[in-house]
Amino acid sequence: MITYAICLIVGLVFTLLSVVAGHFFGGHGDHVSGSGGHAEAGSDNSDMPGISIFSPTVMASFVTAFGGFGLIFSQFPATRRLVLSAPLSLLCAALVGWVLYKFLRAVFSHTQSSSESRVAALPGTEASVVSPIPENGVGEIAYVVGGTRYTAPARLENGGAVGNGKLVKITHMVGTQFYVEAAN
Repeated sequence: MITYAICLIVGLVFTLLSVVAGHFFGGHGDHVSGSGGHAEAGSDNSDMPGISIFSPTVMASFVTAFGGFGLIFSQFPATRRLVLSAPLSLLCAALVGWVLYKFLRAVFSHTQSSSESRVAALPGTEASVVSPIPENGVGEIAYVVGGTRYTAPARLENGGAVGNGKLVKITHMVGTQFYVEAAN
């Protein structure tokens, strides 16, 4: 029973210290190059910041839940023995950690989506010419992705010219410049 209390206290203290330290010393607004981030972030196969099952937050919730459930199970006569309360506590703590992991992963996937994935899906998207594209020159297009309007420099794929307001189709991108062709 003392082990459960220690786990509960250590998990809670770690969580509270993380909240306080993250609030006052979290490095808000600092730029981190690469796919790094703060201590909570890792990266997955898309190289995007995300949550890991070994995240300090998930591990602290596991330890805290193990201690809390252990204390609860040790109070009931049917589960008072360590051989019953420990596996049940492990199972419940794993469930709490898994639910928190899935929740945070869902939150991160919505709040930290990559613009790179949207750019990769742009070929074939229709756009409108907002600044005329001169022959062998660069103009500007506007396109809509996910309900948001974007503009970008563009040139015609075959080197021709396109007037203002005409519809074009994005064919590919090189750096920040878009190549387009006349829409059919």
